[in-house]
Amino acid sequence: MKIWRMRRNCALSPRQLLQFYLVLVCLSLTVGIGFFLVGVKMILVFTAIEITAVTVGFLIYCRHALDFEEIEISGTRLIVKKFIAYKETCFEFNTQWARVIPPLEHQKVFYIEQSEQRVELGQFLRPEPLRMLISELRPRLA
Repeated sequence: MKIWRMRRNCALSPRQLLQFYLVLVCLSLTVGIGFFLVGVKMILVFTAIEITAVTVGFLIYCRHALDFEEIEISGTRLIVKKFIAYKETCFEFNTQWARVIPPLEHQKVFYIEQSEQRVELGQFLRPEPLRMLISELRPRLA
C-alpha cells in the first residue's frame, strides 16, 4: 500500500491562530477601553469594526487550514480523498483502468480519470513536486 498526502501550506495551525486571535482581541479591547475612559468614545466603534474584520478573515483561514488531498493505492484499488472546507469526498478507481492526465500548459492541477469519473488533484503542490508525483503514479496504473 502506498499513500501520498498533499496539504495546504499554512503558517499557523488553527490552535496557534486562536491563541494569536485572543491576544489580538485583548490588546484591541484594552486600547479601545482606554480611549473610552479618557473620553474618546468613537475609538470603540473602530475597535469593533477591526475585531469583526479580523474575525471574518481568521474564520476563512481556519476553514481551509486543514484542507488536504490524499491518494492511496492498495492492490488494484486507487482511492482519492479530498478534504476541502470541512467537506470530505472520496473517489474509488481501479488501477487497471484509471489513467493520469497531466496538467495542460499553464494549469496547476492534474486529473485521474476512469470512464465517466474524473477527479482534479494537485492544487496544493508546486510544479516540481507535482511532476514527481505524476511520475510516481503513472507506473502504478496499468
